[in-house]
Order: sequence, then structure tokens, then C-alpha cells
Amino acid sequence: MSSIETQLENEHTWQRINLAPYFKQIGIWAVRIVLALVLPAIALAVWHYAFQKQWLPEQILPSPALVWQTTLELIDTHELQDNLWISLKRVAWSVLVGGSVGLFLGFLIGLSRIAHKFIYPTFNLIAQFPVIGWIPLLMIFLGIDESLKIAAISLAVFVPVLVATYRSVLNVPLHLLEVSQVYRFSAWQRFRRVILPSALPNIVSGLRQGIMQAWLSLVFVELLASSEGIGYLIVWGRQLIQPDIIFMAVIVIGIVGFVLDHILGWVERWFSHWQRSAF
Repeated sequence: MSSIETQLENEHTWQRINLAPYFKQIGIWAVRIVLALVLPAIALAVWHYAFQKQWLPEQILPSPALVWQTTLELIDTHELQDNLWISLKRVAWSVLVGGSVGLFLGFLIGLSRIAHKFIYPTFNLIAQFPVIGWIPLLMIFLGIDESLKIAAISLAVFVPVLVATYRSVLNVPLHLLEVSQVYRFSAWQRFRRVILPSALPNIVSGLRQGIMQAWLSLVFVELLASSEGIGYLIVWGRQLIQPDIIFMAVIVIGIVGFVLDHILGWVERWFSHWQRSAF
């Protein structure tokens, strides 16, 4: 065998060895996607069959084709994008407000015994009330303007973020704190180099839970007191007696929630890998 043929064979072997894991990973992802689509496909088939057999009146159960057509029409008129963008902005502001307060108080309660004694009992009382329980009280003080939506959704973010931050600080490994004492770290160095890196993955997990709670609470708040947003489209469809709009809005809410959860799950896994490599 000539040297050229040997070199070509080695190159082909190298490619096979290095490309095999990628093909395997692609195959795994393809199988996961197919399996994930099986149940929605079955649900869509049952929905279409139920419409064809008229199990329910068309005023209650629209056809999948009509829902798809309505979706395209609302996209064409920008009503879907505009209302979805309004809802996402509300979630973003609520995460910023509720997450910031939750992080601050979580670290404060976890690091200070005095703050724990004074703040934690009150927080524990507040945490027992669901967001729906706060809305009537918030309406009295804030009315039904945008501040009501932000305040109510911020509460949904605030609780899980504070709990995750507080518990993460308490669960910092003792040997890491002992090492910081050996190296005579200052309080700021101990927080920046030991406590924060150790607690960060669990904090991200709490933030993920808070964002998902915010998305669910957003829909409920917009159903009760809003004239804009993806949740309002459900109310609008009910007022017009158009179930296709209702179905479309519900499906969009589910898809957006699914995408958000998967993005946040990827971020959470990244921080977990980062923590293992850091320590």
C-alpha cells in the first residue's frame, strides 16, 4: 500500500472515530423529539376525530384547521405578537423586581441571624398566601393598572427565589467555610469566592421556578384584570364567542411555557457543571 493510500485511510479512520459520537448524539436527540411529539400527535388526531364526529357543538369544540387559520390571521394582523410581547415584558419586569428583592432578602436572612429572626417569620406568613389571594388587596391599593400586574406577578417570583437563596446559603459546605477562615478571607471575599459560587446553582434553580410561577400567574392576572396580553386573548375569545381564539391562546401559552422551561433548564444544568468544575 502506498503512503498516499495509507494517509487517506488514516484520515477516513480519524473521521469515523470523531464523527461517530456526533451521529450518535443526533440520533438520541431525534428519538427524543419523536417520542415527545407522539402524545401531541395523538391528542391532535383525537381532537380532529371528535370534531368530525361532532361529539361537541362547533361553538364549543372548533376544528384544528380553524384554530390554525385563526392563528395565522392574528399573526398577520400582529395581534398575537403584540399581546405576547406585552405579556413577556410583564414577566421580565416582574422577574427583575421580585427576583431582586428575593435575592437580597434571601442572602440577608441566610447570612444574618438577626435578620432571620426579624424577617423570616413574616416572610413565612406571606408565603402561605397564593397570588390569587393577594389580588383583591392589591386592587384596593393599586387599582387595575399595570402596577397591579407587576406587583402580583412579582410576588410569584419573590417567594421561590428567596427560599432557594436562603437555603443555598445555609447549605454551603462547612469545609469550604473552614478553608476561607484558614486563608483569612474578609467577609466580602468569603461571600464572593465561597458562598456565592456554592449557592449559585441552587439560586438559578429557584429563579427557574420563580419564572415559571410568574408565567402561570401572568395568565391568571390577565384573565382577571387586563385589556392586553396573551391571557386577555382568552377573555376576548369568550366575549366574541369564538372558541378558536381561546384554543389558540391556550396552545400559545403552553408552547411559550415549554420553551421557557427548557431554556431555563439548560441554564440550570450549565451552572451545575460550572460549580463542579469550580470546586
